[in-house]
Amino acid sequence: MIPVPLRRAGVVVTAALAALLTLAAPAAAHGADAPDGTDYRAEVTALAPARPGLTVRVVEAGARLELINRTGRDVEVLGYSGEPYLRVGPSGGYENSRSPATYLNQTLAGDTNLSPDADPAATPVWHRITEGQSVRWHDQRARWLESSPPAQVSADPGRPQRIRDWVVPLRAGGETVGVRGTLDWVPPPDAYPWWVAATLGFLAVAAAGLAPAGTTTGVRALRGVGALLALGGLATVAFTIGRELDAGADGAGGVLLGLINGQVWMLLTGFGAIAAGGYALARREAADFALALAGACLAIFAGFANVAVLSRSVVPLIWPATTARVLVAIILATGAGALGAGILRLHAASRAGTRPPLDSPATPTSR
Repeated sequence: MIPVPLRRAGVVVTAALAALLTLAAPAAAHGADAPDGTDYRAEVTALAPARPGLTVRVVEAGARLELINRTGRDVEVLGYSGEPYLRVGPSGGYENSRSPATYLNQTLAGDTNLSPDADPAATPVWHRITEGQSVRWHDQRARWLESSPPAQVSADPGRPQRIRDWVVPLRAGGETVGVRGTLDWVPPPDAYPWWVAATLGFLAVAAAGLAPAGTTTGVRALRGVGALLALGGLATVAFTIGRELDAGADGAGGVLLGLINGQVWMLLTGFGAIAAGGYALARREAADFALALAGACLAIFAGFANVAVLSRSVVPLIWPATTARVLVAIILATGAGALGAGILRLHAASRAGTRPPLDSPATPTSR
């Protein structure tokens, strides 16, 4: 018969997994087509002429451009035929439904069919898309759309190369302003050392599950795994916030709103690992089960879901790519390691015909 603590833990974990899957579904609408990593680096180099209060930057690892207009006057982004495409100003952000760019920019690949109403020569029909003073959009002028790299990159993929210079025209107060930028090929890193580090970390953490339960060594091992799992949870929270900041979130309020709208499942995974780690540190009943399940969720939903950063030179975080790789390696090692340690301890308990011990040989737990 399954002990009561294990049954309760199973109910909690099942509910948590159901919540994760439910929350993960709508996340597709929030930057779903932004890459987890790429080897093409887009950068904005200048606004010509410069306009105080007007800024443009690349976000989401090059997936989108973001324009922030604090000039107090309307600014228009021009489409691929020079037609008004976006407008942002004191009254908010608007999209021209007659612009072909409105449809071509709906996806990262730019393969959306044009509406019959699309006509770059027609009078603009504006629809509000935001009440704020910033807009974000895919722009084919700043990206490499082909599935295969350019010829010069194929000939020498190990060398950084300039693909092209690009310009996105704006219209501000009757004057044309050019957003100038560059698109470069950046050779990808070798992912092998990162996989080795994650694997060695996994083995080291999982080996703690071999320590005899109910002994001083077992107590220290349980606490050690709990602390490391909590570290993996913190790394997940940091990774999630870093990605949201790269997606254009502004300030604490913007980060929180972005997390709620699209990244809350990752955040819950991280906090769940922290909670399970604390559960193990306190040597509570069913701690082994909590370690195994939280570790599995961490490894799958936060680790393997982001392994692209290990083999891509440009990652969707505000921090350097190396920092992103370190975070993912920690998440993989601690998540998979906690899973392994929890399973080993549960297996040892089942062979002994007992429930998982509390690792407190000297003082029994009061109820």
